[in-house]
Amino acid sequence: MKFPYGPSLIIMKTLETWAEELKKSHKLIIVEGKKDKLALESLGIKKITTFSNSAYYSIENIKAKEVVILTDLDNHGKKLYSILKHNLQKNGIKIDRKFREFLSNEKITTIESITKILEN
Repeated sequence: MKFPYGPSLIIMKTLETWAEELKKSHKLIIVEGKKDKLALESLGIKKITTFSNSAYYSIENIKAKEVVILTDLDNHGKKLYSILKHNLQKNGIKIDRKFREFLSNEKITTIESITKILEN
């Protein structure tokens, strides 16, 4: 994620709006690691779980009806997203892709960078 002149005010305001929506949401948010979880928690978002190599086992334990998968948008994160999405949907869990699509459109590639953008 490179912003030659810093992130635009529109991107920052949209991220703030998304953060507020995720705070109020009943949806479980799935992230890759501890740093991503800490970044979202620093924004006041609480309903977060992390996945690592134990993702296959943990999917069976998810009781949410709908989730937001916020893995990074690098190659590893995209692969993990595909696996999680497939297995969660196979278990009847709905995937909310709107925020992930926004991040992709804005070329924001890491979840932990969201807090850095909002600090500018």
